[in-house]
Amino acid sequence: MREADDDHGLPQFPGRDPQDMLEATLASRPDGDLWVFGYGSLIWNPEVVHDEVRPARVWGWRRTLRMWSRINRGTEEAPGLVFALMSGGSCSGIALRVPQSRAERELRQLWKREMPRAVYDPRWIACRTPQGVVQALAFTLRPSSPSYTGELDDAQLLDILRTCRGRYGTTFDYVARTAQALRDIGIRDAELERIMELATQHRLDAKSA
Repeated sequence: MREADDDHGLPQFPGRDPQDMLEATLASRPDGDLWVFGYGSLIWNPEVVHDEVRPARVWGWRRTLRMWSRINRGTEEAPGLVFALMSGGSCSGIALRVPQSRAERELRQLWKREMPRAVYDPRWIACRTPQGVVQALAFTLRPSSPSYTGELDDAQLLDILRTCRGRYGTTFDYVARTAQALRDIGIRDAELERIMELATQHRLDAKSA
């Protein structure tokens, strides 16, 4: 078994080997401590040992709930949704600093969670923080990816929020936790707040989803 494998037996996407992508990311890592940009569950459940958290903003990328999740928040038969970082606009989140002595170890662990099927395109991007710009690893998504949902109408979105569940729980729980985590650090995401208001109108909550 390759080190980065945790794909629940699902086939890999052609030409996208998780281990090869991990080694390429490690080879291109900037010197010094490892920085990771968190814009979704990495805010409230980072699962990496880190020494510092900074507010951070990236330009040219936006947070969007337009990525199919066939393992973590859904299944192959009933895919759920997770956030992705896609080109355009800007995105506020956090930058996690992992000490250099643990950088490779923590990145390999993070890979098992985020890249079991290599659906993201990992990139080193400039994050603006109060203490200056850092080059951080971000998990991005291309519009041409088979994991990109395209536009979803509200009826489709509500059906997914009501029904989809994966190894880490429901799509709705994931969305609600992210919304609350962003509020807790003073970030208001207009689209995410719209989704949560839609869920409230249709009487969805974390316990029933």
